[in-house]
Amino acid sequence: MGKIIKDTIHANGIDIGIYTQDFENEFISLTDIARYKSDDPTAVIQNWMRNRDVIEFLGLWERLHNPDFKPLEFEGFRKQAGANAFTMSPKKWIEATDAVGIVSKAGRYGGTYAHSDIAMSFATWISPEFQLYIMKDYRRLKTDENSRLSLNWNLNREISKLNYRIHTDAIKEKLIPPELTPAQVAYTYANEADLLNVVLFGKTARQWKNENPTVKGNMRDVATLNQLLVLANLESYNAVLISQGKNQKERMELLRQLAVQQLQTLEMISLNTLPKLEDGINKMQEK
Repeated sequence: MGKIIKDTIHANGIDIGIYTQDFENEFISLTDIARYKSDDPTAVIQNWMRNRDVIEFLGLWERLHNPDFKPLEFEGFRKQAGANAFTMSPKKWIEATDAVGIVSKAGRYGGTYAHSDIAMSFATWISPEFQLYIMKDYRRLKTDENSRLSLNWNLNREISKLNYRIHTDAIKEKLIPPELTPAQVAYTYANEADLLNVVLFGKTARQWKNENPTVKGNMRDVATLNQLLVLANLESYNAVLISQGKNQKERMELLRQLAVQQLQTLEMISLNTLPKLEDGINKMQEK
C-alpha cells in the first residue's frame, strides 16, 4: 500500500479533506461536504444513500472499478431502495457488498470518504452551486500537483538550491561577524531566508508551518513553478544587495519590486497576489 498524501479543498468557506495513495484516485470527505447542509453530516449521508438512483449509481461505479464487488447483495439493496422503510449507511454498504468507492475512516481525520467520482455526485445532490466551488478548487489542486511532479518544477527547485548557496555565502561574508555565537549565526541565516519568504509568500516559515501542520516539508516544497523561478532570482539579487551594504528594509523594497516585475511577466497576475510590503515588514518584526 502506498503512502497516504493528505490535502484540503477550500470551497465557499468549507474545508474538505482529501487523500490519495497514487495521485490518480483521490478520496474526498463526504462528511465535510455534508456539513455545508447540516450539523449532522452522518444523517445527510444516510439520507442520500436511501435513494434508488444513488444505489444504482454506486453499484455501477463498483462494477466498473471493483472486481470483488458482490452483485447479488447489490441487487437486494437496489430492489429495496426508495421505500419508506429502507435505510442505508456507508458501513452497511461496504460490509455487505465489499465496496471500495466509499471508505469509513476512524481516528483524528476520520469520517466517510468517497472516490472523487462519487464525491462530486454527492456534492451535486447537496447543492449544484456548492459542487462548482468544490470542482474549482479541486482543479486548482490538481494543477498545482501536476506542476510539483513535473520535471520543470524539480529543475527549478534545484536551481533555487544552487542560488541558496550564493545567498548564504553572501550572508556569511557580510552579515556574520566572527564574535557571533552559533545560535546568533543560525538566526541570521533564518532571518534572511524569511525575508525572501515574506517578500514572495507573505509569511515566515514558522507562520506557514503553524497554518499547515499536517503538510510535509516547507512552503518552498509546495511552491508553484513560477514562484520557484522567482525565488531563485531573489536569492541571487539579495546576495548582491547584501554585498552593496544595503539594510534589510531597503533590500525588502527592492526585492519586492523584482518579485512583482517577474511574476507579472511569468503569470500576468495582479499585484494583489503578492503581500503588501507593509504587511511583510510587520511580519518580519513579529519574529
